[in-house]
Amino acid sequence: MDPTAAASVSRHEAPRWFARPQARGWICPAPSTAAAGFHATLPGFAPTPLVEVPPIAAELGVGRVFVKDESKRLSLRAFKVLGASWAVARALSERAGRPATTLDGLRECADRFPVRLVTATDGNHGRAVAYVARLLGLPARVFLPSDAAETVVGLIAGEGATVVHTRGNYDATVDEARRTAEDAGALLVQDTAWPGYVQVPAWIVEGYATLLLEVDRQLRDAGAQQAGLVAVPVGVGSLAQAVVAHYRSARSATAVLGVEPDAAPCFAASLTAGHRLTVDTGHTAMAGLNCGTPSSLAWPVLRDGMDSAVVVDDVAAERAGAVLAAAGVSSGPSGAASLAGVRAALTGPPAAERRQALDVVRDTVVVLLNTEGRLA
Repeated sequence: MDPTAAASVSRHEAPRWFARPQARGWICPAPSTAAAGFHATLPGFAPTPLVEVPPIAAELGVGRVFVKDESKRLSLRAFKVLGASWAVARALSERAGRPATTLDGLRECADRFPVRLVTATDGNHGRAVAYVARLLGLPARVFLPSDAAETVVGLIAGEGATVVHTRGNYDATVDEARRTAEDAGALLVQDTAWPGYVQVPAWIVEGYATLLLEVDRQLRDAGAQQAGLVAVPVGVGSLAQAVVAHYRSARSATAVLGVEPDAAPCFAASLTAGHRLTVDTGHTAMAGLNCGTPSSLAWPVLRDGMDSAVVVDDVAAERAGAVLAAAGVSSGPSGAASLAGVRAALTGPPAAERRQALDVVRDTVVVLLNTEGRLA
């Protein structure tokens, strides 16, 4: 996907835990929050719930645990629409030479300067791009790896997009989408960056700020102190980048825990090595996290500002999903990774050292980002 990325390494060589407590001292510029106003104009838009789950807090030995439930995000059951919609809005605004701060304004831009939207996906991002295309009356072409679930394919096609299967993994699928967009003069809406392709992924990251603004308000409404630990599933790193930038720009002491599948631990490997690596990927139920190369845009932010990374397997994600379901939260495997990762970090034999690295104590407030609901 990125010819300038460092040499590939085997996923089996990646460590299952990385910690750097000094990351909490890193400071970055405040991210834009302009997307929130635009998102409010999407049909049926509302903040997703922040659900408190006392039994999980008791299990983890912390003060309070909240789950940000993105299974309730519009009809899409995943957070990805926040980034995809804002990126398309910004890109079409630039083409039209006028701001599009509402959905109606964006539709006017799309009518004047129609363009095909193209993306590669393991599922949720592709559906989000297809959804935005449908709202705007634009064609969309979505590329998926050969092992994509038929349910996912059906949901994307149901939004009116043309689905294209590739023969490779996620990284190879991104390459094919990129070449197609370049050849056809289409708009590539990809949530990972590489040298020469940065602006659209940056807008996608900006779009995710809406989720974090919601968390801040909801914690205050719940009478909770600021989160002491936030767990985020990590694929190419765009959402994790938004999370780190949100807290580090505020000079917060919040620790950020990134969670990856053992089939694709590209950030755990890269953080440990100190430079960006590509790992070979295997099969995982956490399809949305099955990415072998860190986004070039996310990498420096996570390298300097993310406290820790933990690697979990499908069994741990499945068990975490069952716990969340018992609490009334629908969670797909990628979303349940947050709880699986926090369990791996805060319980079991290595817990004392890991809790100290994350500065987790008995009254710590933990936020789990449940990034997707379970497919029916």
